[in-house]
Amino acid sequence: MIELDEIDRKILRALSQDATQTASHLARKLDLSQPATWRRIKRLEDEGAIASRRLVLNSEALGFGVTVFLGIKLAAKGRASLEDFERAVSAIREVQTVEHVLGLYDYRLRVVAADIADFERVLRRRIMTLPGVGHVEANVLLSEERRPGPL
Repeated sequence: MIELDEIDRKILRALSQDATQTASHLARKLDLSQPATWRRIKRLEDEGAIASRRLVLNSEALGFGVTVFLGIKLAAKGRASLEDFERAVSAIREVQTVEHVLGLYDYRLRVVAADIADFERVLRRRIMTLPGVGHVEANVLLSEERRPGPL
């Protein structure tokens, strides 16, 4: 576990809100010097507290008006079927995330589509034909709020 002081936590909270902030901008907000802030950010990256910085796309503006979470239970267990499924599902462009989970389902997928009809096409023609797919449960996203992280 990485040791964090209050300044580290403030930096992480600020970057989790807007990862495009520069070290000099953060330094002004936190009343630190730019070099000290940059060193702290670099240390947080080097020690793994900051895994990556991502660009968050607006799905609706890009023509994806529907987001659906799928719970997938594989029909057959075994290492080969897991790897085959993961490789095949990762090739579907509408699938944004693939999470291998413990519980009722083996996988949780986040899928985007233009509309419900487009999602049905993706589900029937692409997802249901994947190797090993057994039971599928769909939950349509109604709204989403970004919640701050654990800091």
